[in-house]
Amino acid sequence: MPAHHRAFFTAILAAGLTAGLTAGCAGRQPAPEATALSSAPAAPPAGAPLPSALSASFSTTDTAWLEITIAMNEQLLPLLDLTSAHGREPGLKELSEQVRMRTMEELTELRRLHTEAGLPAENPHKGMPMPGMVTPEQVAEAAALTGDAFDAVLRTRLTEHLQQGQSLLLSLLKTDSPPPIATVAERVKLNREFAVQSLRWVTENPR
Repeated sequence: MPAHHRAFFTAILAAGLTAGLTAGCAGRQPAPEATALSSAPAAPPAGAPLPSALSASFSTTDTAWLEITIAMNEQLLPLLDLTSAHGREPGLKELSEQVRMRTMEELTELRRLHTEAGLPAENPHKGMPMPGMVTPEQVAEAAALTGDAFDAVLRTRLTEHLQQGQSLLLSLLKTDSPPPIATVAERVKLNREFAVQSLRWVTENPR
């Protein structure tokens, strides 16, 4: 891992930011009338124009966040792709599909910024074990399960992914990132908030 990426992670861990997922969870939220998705914050619409990165000056923190988030999103997708055939809980299946779609939308924007920033095609974080990173071994483990056993693994991996994603965002948003990064980061932040709230509701209100 490049030195500036190690520094990025060190700052995150030193600040204790991985507790972000569970903060404010002491009180049970009232159940929505329909599904878990109805009470979650809406994600921004896809396709809205984004600032160009061509004239932006990206810091090492910006580029580290880009590469790490791309790797995490890419490695989450194979697990989410299993949910329809292997899962049991309808609410969790619905949420998994929503997260899958939003993850793909994020990747489109993140990869565009990656290209415009002139970063190497080979992502140094691909396949690298780190907090919140779904590994191929974990996907293989999940693929051997069905029903409640699969749902339990999915909840765990998705929670870890969201928790680390929020930690990375908290660190990034403390910096003065250029508009292209800041705009996409805010969208990713909304998506993480949506998924965290929805996953909590689905867990507390199984169908």
